[in-house]
Amino acid sequence: MLRREGSEDPLTIVSAEPVADGPGWRVRFREVSDRNTADALRNAYLEAVVDPARDLSRGEYYWHEVVGSAVRGVDGAELGTVRDVYRVAETEVFEVAGGPFGPFDLPAVRDFIRVFAPRRGEIVVDAEALDLQMPPERGAPEDRQRAPRRRTNKRTARTKPAPDGAS
Repeated sequence: MLRREGSEDPLTIVSAEPVADGPGWRVRFREVSDRNTADALRNAYLEAVVDPARDLSRGEYYWHEVVGSAVRGVDGAELGTVRDVYRVAETEVFEVAGGPFGPFDLPAVRDFIRVFAPRRGEIVVDAEALDLQMPPERGAPEDRQRAPRRRTNKRTARTKPAPDGAS
């Protein structure tokens, strides 16, 4: 069932087609019969009631189920948490942050992921295959050399020479 965010009224899709000259979709709902009602839905978020056990095959997950999952190395080391998911071509990529390696992108492919169980909140990866590097350490402020200060090019006011005989 589809509905407008914050509403319990259902919306049934009658037709949907991509906008030919730009991003987005043109969607028509059975429950929306006039332009004023349609304008009220412009830029609104839509929600869908989902049942992963019924709607997905084994091994499939919704992106919102992956976000927040802990990412660990095969050695058990904490690498961070999935903050977001995006797609590149046919591959999902997980944005991982909050670990010792800093933020990094994790392609959702078997070469890197050994255990993928987002409903348990667990993703185990081969960190060595990802070739993760520790971020360069920053010294304490007093240990770092400071850049030389720029000198400002202040223009000095020019004075007119005094007329002859004036002091």
